Amino acid sequence: MAGTGATPASSPASSLARAEHFIWLTARVLEQRRFAYHFLDGASDAVETALAAYLNEDGGYGHALEPDLRGPVSQPLHTAHALRVLDSIDRCGGLRVERMCRYLTQVSTPDGALPAIHPSQRDYPAAPFIPIVDDPPSELLATGPVVGLLHRNQVWHAWLFRATDFCWAAVDALEESHPYEIEAAVAFLDGAPDRSRAEAAADRLGRLVREQRLVVLDPERVAEYPVAPGYAPGEHHFPYHYARKPQSLARRWFTDEEMARSLDHLVAAQDEDGGWPLNWRQWAPGAALEARPIVTIEALRTLRAHGRAIH
Repeated sequence: MAGTGATPASSPASSLARAEHFIWLTARVLEQRRFAYHFLDGASDAVETALAAYLNEDGGYGHALEPDLRGPVSQPLHTAHALRVLDSIDRCGGLRVERMCRYLTQVSTPDGALPAIHPSQRDYPAAPFIPIVDDPPSELLATGPVVGLLHRNQVWHAWLFRATDFCWAAVDALEESHPYEIEAAVAFLDGAPDRSRAEAAADRLGRLVREQRLVVLDPERVAEYPVAPGYAPGEHHFPYHYARKPQSLARRWFTDEEMARSLDHLVAAQDEDGGWPLNWRQWAPGAALEARPIVTIEALRTLRAHGRAIH
């Protein structure tokens, strides 16, 4: 621990070094490799090798890749996580992704969308706030990020046609919503091929987010903002949750001042141990321990994407 806590967490010069110490201390091999790739000039092949440990024969991913779902079975949420990892290292294509699309086709609902949880999870531990049912419904929460990511990487597969139609219908129907669903909608719109339609839909969602107070615009008055039903106390969303990159359509929803305040809040949220905290409900020590390095890497990537110096 020598030398890791002398400078305040808010100092850009210390943030990365303290986060690195946290990663080596607590992270799985996959997150260690991801951190090395993004911040230490590590190799993308090493990330792929670590990710392959979670791959199943059906082309999907399991083995608690998404920490709140335990057990070996493939799940849409695990597979979406794997796609995000591949996207982050510019490896989202080829036979591997073709196999993943075949898996997604197999587990999709009759309207071509993805359920959040396949019933096979029933035999294994899962977070109590994730419902497991025999006939799971189609979920924009699960489908939107996957479809948007595949379109953005110019992946073409027959499954995408129906899944894209589902996402458009789900986004157009959004009226009363909650932050994670809006995040999923933005992830779809950021990759949707019809850019003019995506921009119009994003403009409407931005107004909805502000009208329904689904974002904290003033971190110093966070207690005055409502928490969505079913969320944990303090499970708020800030502008950076919606606009992880300045190129996101959601960036237009916020003024420069609002975005800067939220990024200041993100910098200040770094814990004494160098990692960033979880703001959702924690249910098992192992799951929380595995999730924090993922959140830490995303916090650092968000800050860097918005031009905040972290080195």
